[in-house]
Amino acid sequence: MGKTIAEKIFDAHHVDSPAKDIHVIRLDAVFCHEITTPMAINDLVSRNKDRVFDTDKIKAVIDHVTPAKDSKTAEQGKILRDWARRHNILDFFDIGRNGICHVLFPEKGFVRPGFTVIMGDSHTCTHGAFGAFAAGVGTTDLEVGILKGVCAFHYPSTIKINIIGRMPEGVLAKDVILSVIGRLGVNGATNKVLEFTGPIVDAMTMESRMTLCNMAVEAGATSGICLPDMTTVEYLWEFIKNEYSDKKTALDDFSGFSSDSDARYDQVMEHDASRLEPLVTFGYKPDQVKPVKDMGAIKVDQVYIGSCTNGRIEDLRVAAHELSGQKISNSVRGIVSPATPKIYRQAMEEGILKIFLDAGFCVTNPTCGACLGMSNGVLAQGEVCASTTNRNFNGRMGKGGMVHLVSPATAAATAIAGYIANSSLFKG
Repeated sequence: MGKTIAEKIFDAHHVDSPAKDIHVIRLDAVFCHEITTPMAINDLVSRNKDRVFDTDKIKAVIDHVTPAKDSKTAEQGKILRDWARRHNILDFFDIGRNGICHVLFPEKGFVRPGFTVIMGDSHTCTHGAFGAFAAGVGTTDLEVGILKGVCAFHYPSTIKINIIGRMPEGVLAKDVILSVIGRLGVNGATNKVLEFTGPIVDAMTMESRMTLCNMAVEAGATSGICLPDMTTVEYLWEFIKNEYSDKKTALDDFSGFSSDSDARYDQVMEHDASRLEPLVTFGYKPDQVKPVKDMGAIKVDQVYIGSCTNGRIEDLRVAAHELSGQKISNSVRGIVSPATPKIYRQAMEEGILKIFLDAGFCVTNPTCGACLGMSNGVLAQGEVCASTTNRNFNGRMGKGGMVHLVSPATAAATAIAGYIANSSLFKG
């Protein structure tokens, strides 16, 4: 019987099985940020275990509230900063060099096919786009990972999502993953790995694949994952070119972490993207989705473009295309946050930031702040936001606020219209 990519990764990293279906695996990377890691640091210090397993395999960033907005967030940043310096963690990204973790770390080449990655952040599943097993964990697991370089999981059971057909013009990766979550439900993949395959995924950029995997957790999945291919090699080439004689050799190596044709899945779901339309969430769960055209003229107070889901250059280009020569509605606050300094700089050089500014958007530094209602775009009671982020939970972006999740194209069109609207890119 063949194996899935997740099973192959687990088998290659197996350390121990201390109990039935508990598998301790070796970690290739432990990612850290200033919201969840300080709790782990303080606990390790209190136990006289202020050590790290490997300074090269720990990557840290201040990204959720940056710069600090109050004394509490300043203290969280200081704990992480002091810890990184104390242990000589070279890959620590402080203010000015920082960016949103799940965009910055792939951009730096820290994720490879076959890797195992944990972080105290639920959207760590983003990194599965590279053919890695990447999962968000709690404080205790994070502590063990920092100290010992291992983590315990159940052996992975996988749901295969085979995305077929031809994507309609104006339908983006965000619409695809919203449609998948709509079918599975928020608990439909609990304790499972979502493996995204098929011609639609094969044709996607790495950025779009990261969007898919980023929201796997919204269906309850432990991790999302894509099979590595030449697109993966091309993205990583500047980081691996000294390790391989050519790109084909790299691909041959990476292909060892692909699912076998006779692998056994918990479920296989055929998902035809041919008839998809731009989608939007309603209510307070990410599986509550409907076509934008069926929402009616739902007025919004704010439009937010950014986050680890849709703050990459690909996303900004799409939104800028819609905004070019336009002005956003006087009733809308538009906020855009390029996800990393590199993306910010690229958007500036391409004239994208000028388009946003001319349209009436506020351009902020890279930060997660608005996504979880901590800074740079918090909603007031009763306000409505169309957002390219990943969660529409009650109060997610501010107590009493409503969040409608959309693609960058829909977000830009909504900012212009003043209500949730399809972009000009959609020809349906």
